[in-house]
Amino acid sequence: MHLRLRLLSCNGCRAITDLPSKPALAGTRLSKLMAQQGLCSRREADRLIASGRVLVDGMVVNQLGIRVNPDADIRLSAQAARHRETLATILLNKPPGYVSNLPEKGYPEAASLIRRENQQRGRPGHGNDSVPAASTLNVAGRLDIDSSGLLVLTQNGSIARRLISPDSRVEKEYRVRVSDSFDDHTIAQLCHGLSLDGRVLRPAHVTRQGARQLMFVLTEGRKRQIRRMCELVGLKVNNLTRTRIGGVTLGSLPRGQWRYLGSGEQF
Repeated sequence: MHLRLRLLSCNGCRAITDLPSKPALAGTRLSKLMAQQGLCSRREADRLIASGRVLVDGMVVNQLGIRVNPDADIRLSAQAARHRETLATILLNKPPGYVSNLPEKGYPEAASLIRRENQQRGRPGHGNDSVPAASTLNVAGRLDIDSSGLLVLTQNGSIARRLISPDSRVEKEYRVRVSDSFDDHTIAQLCHGLSLDGRVLRPAHVTRQGARQLMFVLTEGRKRQIRRMCELVGLKVNNLTRTRIGGVTLGSLPRGQWRYLGSGEQF
């Protein structure tokens, strides 16, 4: 099947503007490829495509639903790339008692802490140094209401997808204090072989940090996963703090305060 294309000049680039009414079945949806390559979320990809800010093999593509060769060279326009640089990503040390993303009656949302007076002092700003509105920030990886530590809120869809998509393998590290002592057999159980909700968990890296303290490193984020894992082996969690996500650590960020993701930091 041959496609009829009309090529127009667009700021020095050729543009695909006329496609058959029925999309070709060959290839992969452009928006899906953009998300897989970490350029942006699929929703953001559709918006960028529709506005003519995506180039495929040097041609501007502006038709939603288009399929392209998976090996195609996909790039954002210079304008779209500049816009991405203005998107804020925030690191918050969430205290217990705050919900991370789903409102619960009587409990404040973690995003409500993103105020000027809670910004960590002595840290570099972002863009025009204005504080982003909470409504523009998406939580990338929840922390349950009783837990504390590193919480990521971002305007960047590609960062959110990297951290929370079902196929994500980004490590999350937690410091966990439990109510009872444990032995090496208990640690071995926590590392491999447990199931939640009828599904086997991915292998975890669990190490002893003290008589009643453990360090968990997970590559998935099931609901209340660590607390439920501990219950399965007869332990009760008294305190849980997330200390690292990928290559970004909580560091010296005080509880209840936030800072911007640094230019050299990567998840």
